[in-house]
This record gives sequence, C-alpha cells and structure tokens, in this order.
Amino acid sequence: MADIRIAIIGFGKIARDQHIPAIAADPAFALVAVATRAGAEDAGVPVYRDYREMLASIRPDAVAICTPPGPRHAIARYCLEAGADALLEKPPGATLGEVADLAALASRLGRSLFTTWHAQFNAPVARAAEVVAREGLRALRIEWLEDVEKWHPGQDWIWQAGGFGVFDAGINALSIATRLAPAPLLVRSAELVMEARGQQPAAARLEMACADANGRIEAHMDWRHKGQERWTIAIETGAGTRLLLSDGGAMLQINDDSPIAGGAGEYPALYARFAELVATRRSHIDTEPLRIVADTLLLARRILP
Repeated sequence: MADIRIAIIGFGKIARDQHIPAIAADPAFALVAVATRAGAEDAGVPVYRDYREMLASIRPDAVAICTPPGPRHAIARYCLEAGADALLEKPPGATLGEVADLAALASRLGRSLFTTWHAQFNAPVARAAEVVAREGLRALRIEWLEDVEKWHPGQDWIWQAGGFGVFDAGINALSIATRLAPAPLLVRSAELVMEARGQQPAAARLEMACADANGRIEAHMDWRHKGQERWTIAIETGAGTRLLLSDGGAMLQINDDSPIAGGAGEYPALYARFAELVATRRSHIDTEPLRIVADTLLLARRILP
C-alpha cells in the first residue's frame, strides 16, 4: 500500500498530462481526490469543487497544487494548516514574499513544502550541471521560443497582473540556468515587449552576470514565435566544453557528440524527490528563478504595443 495519500488541487493540462501519470507510476503515492472548478469526470477519484471541502472529507497526507499562481498562496496556507504536506507547481507563488511566508509556516508546523521547478529534474540537466561544476561557467545563452496560442489557448489570465506573461514558460529556462550557475545570476539589463491584451510581456531579452563567468549570459524568450518550438540553452564552460540542452532540458549534446537523453522524465523524478521530503519531514525551497523574474520586472525597459 502507498504511504502517501495525495490529492491534486487544480486540474488543468499540466495536472492531467504530467502529475496524474507520475503519481500513478510511483508506488509511494496513491491519488485519493481532485479539487477543481472545472469538470474532472475522468480523474478516477472523488472530485470536489472546493478544496476546503475535499480536505475536510478526504484528509489527504499531501497535496499537489496545480492552480495558476494567483490563488496558490491562500490554498497552500490552508492545506499546510489542515495537516497536508504541499507540492507547489511552478512558479511557487505570485511573489517572493508569498513563498517566504509559506516556508516559515511549513517550518513552524513541521510540514514538508516543495517548490518545484520541473525542468531541473531532467537527467540531462543534472549531467550538464556536473560538467559546469567541474569546469566552471564562461557563457550561457537561453532561447525559449513558442506559440502562446498553441500552449495557452484562451488563457487570458496569463496577460493580467500576476499572470507572468512569457515568463510563465521562460521561468523554466531560468530554473535550469540557476541549476547550472555556480553563483547567483544577476540581471544587468532587460527589455520587455508588452502584450496588448493585458499587463504582461509577450517577449523578453535579459542580460545577466554571474561571478567568475566572463562571457555573455543572456536570454531571449518569445511567445509570438510560430512553427517548431525552440527550448535551448547553450553553455560554454571555463574549459571550453560546449554543452547544448534542448527540448526543454530533455536532451544534452556535448561538443559535437550525438545528443543524449536519460532518466524516467522530469515529473517522475520530481515525485521521487517529494516522497523523500515527506518521508524525512523536510522542505525544499528554491526561489531563485522567481527572484530573477522579479529583478527583471524592476529593471526592464518596456516596449509598449
């Protein structure tokens, strides 16, 4: 029998496509309920429209909170206080302060809190991080280009205050970059192309710096891209080794060698880590990708539509 009875709060595409299969494949977990305002007849477990009702009725050991970032803080606080350990989809909150508040609450209550950055859990990312740790970092370039109408059709919330805009996807690239960098990435300049439908950027360019890295560290993110997605991070180490992470971190090419993949996938690895945290009553709090987005919004020059 699984040790951790888990419920999902928020049942959109990421919950259906990634969380459900990863939970089903991990013997440490048993999915016991879903809370969602939308339909979830195919979930195979009891479905509640209100997460508070679900917590009172089912009393899960843990929750995976997969809602948009806006309401996540209030939901996570309620779950932690109700006695459930919490896994937070990325980004872990709408602000750094929200995450700090949740971290303090989890510590006080003795609960496990996991701020997940799923792209970090691709095995090729870990392999690239090993090379950079050994050889140092000289330069890094992110290209994160996709079509928002393909991946977020009809989701107007992403353009509103707190919706993140292009950083909803681009923060995945930043999470990989922070995993690779030997020191904090500091935003030196940024340019945001704002979206006419709201208050968030549709595209972004960042210039960053990192201690001991004397080459360029930059990022280009664009949700106006048409055609094949381009989710790549090109790295040059201090020893001159060239690394190329592609497909969102699922593939790694070293110099001119053939690209390699590896591991069971990011979400199975993510849930394996959550099981460890719950078993040992620990938390894993990482706000660096969110901090870079916040710094960018403070420093950026904005190009209005």
